[in-house]
Amino acid sequence: MSGNDDNEAGNDFRCGYATIIGRPNVGKSTLLNRIIGQKLSITSRKPQTTQRRLLGIKTDEHHQTIYIDTPGMQSRYQDAIHRYMRREISNALLHIDVLVFMIEALKWTEAEEEILEAIKDIKVPVLLLINKIDLVGDKENLLPYIREVSERKDFSDIIPISAGKGTNIRQVETAISALLPRAPAEFPEDQITDRSEKFIAAEFIREKLIRKLGKELPYRITVVIEKFTRERQGVTIDAIIWVESSSQKAIVIGKEGGVLKSAGEQARKDMQIMLDSKVYLRTWVKVKKNWSDDQRLLKQLGFES
Repeated sequence: MSGNDDNEAGNDFRCGYATIIGRPNVGKSTLLNRIIGQKLSITSRKPQTTQRRLLGIKTDEHHQTIYIDTPGMQSRYQDAIHRYMRREISNALLHIDVLVFMIEALKWTEAEEEILEAIKDIKVPVLLLINKIDLVGDKENLLPYIREVSERKDFSDIIPISAGKGTNIRQVETAISALLPRAPAEFPEDQITDRSEKFIAAEFIREKLIRKLGKELPYRITVVIEKFTRERQGVTIDAIIWVESSSQKAIVIGKEGGVLKSAGEQARKDMQIMLDSKVYLRTWVKVKKNWSDDQRLLKQLGFES
């Protein structure tokens, strides 16, 4: 192949950013994990599971799509952690090439109206994904629903999907990549996220605890990795789980340490898959009073906008 041919092939490569937005629990993180092909973003049925932006990078011969997973958009809470999460969403809407708006089949709530208002002036193509179609009993109800939501905005495309089951995910990837600008790759082809192994390890612990605890605790728990060392025999990880009160600490630890032990064991298994190594995990639960509503403490705990 001549040098000119190489240049022409290079000019056909597409690379760009696609932000995934939607209300809490609509399936954004599940979609990202499905597209990337491995677990990057934690998931649960509890609100406020995703607290920070996370990039998932998918590269093939002709495209590099940089997906941005965001916290669920909501305005009900006004404390510092939720203000931080809203800033994360706002930042994720800057300098992007495609916006992926996820909703749940047969549902349109006040949260969707808020999102529609927030993105009304956005200049990039907006792809609407209707998720959880596998939970719709009578599929004939989907067509009138699709017609209804199609009138709310001039979407570049509307695709019914099941992120959990993998239905129509290839179609989503094709639609997004076709909207990306012609540009060289920004990341090495084998890189799949901008986050460190330490960050993802901390998130694995938080995920397991969230799944075991009530609705009010998830955003009042954060995890900081104090030690992360690789040696021949495996990876040693020391993690501190921060909560806001002694009563929350007791809940996280559980009767005779049962909750913490179970969550740690499940998180360790995920870490071993991610790191492809034996993992030695130790966890402690400590109290920082009202950290979720203290801007200074948020920064100390790694929440940087």
